[in-house]
Amino acid sequence: MTKRITAAVVAASLGFFALGAAPAKADDPYWQCVTFARMFSGINIFGDAWTWWSQAVNSLRTGHAPETGSVLVFRPEGRMSRGHVAVVSDILTDRVIRVTHANWGGSRGKVEENVTVVDVSGDGDWSQVKVWYNPISDLGSTVYPTYGFIYKNARDAFSGARETGASGQP
Repeated sequence: MTKRITAAVVAASLGFFALGAAPAKADDPYWQCVTFARMFSGINIFGDAWTWWSQAVNSLRTGHAPETGSVLVFRPEGRMSRGHVAVVSDILTDRVIRVTHANWGGSRGKVEENVTVVDVSGDGDWSQVKVWYNPISDLGSTVYPTYGFIYKNARDAFSGARETGASGQP
């Protein structure tokens, strides 16, 4: 419980430093999360965000701990029916990271940099997160389920502790 409270306090403090989307201009591109994540991370997976996990399991390293440059894959749920992907831009603690992502909440079609994400899962495995939400200048109240992280390295190029099997389990 102390870790959760600490993570929430750190996230709230750090959220003030999160950069929001700039005001829109008529000629600004409209970014989808998958197009942006693919370009920003260099992970060449295509299709809806929720399909990235199953595509990555057999060809890339996947796991449940953030690494800078990895992609956090959100499960589809509610209004987020196609899931979401975000690129880890910084690791602040074992339960608080920053992501750079596109087309999220109050920033439809825009890129948000260094957005605070907090692991609120009971096991500290990043299976449930809260995301900083600029319109309210705070962590949102919604808990989002995730699959985990996709790392850029090919599966057969690495046999580390974070590697998982086809089922997504270590």
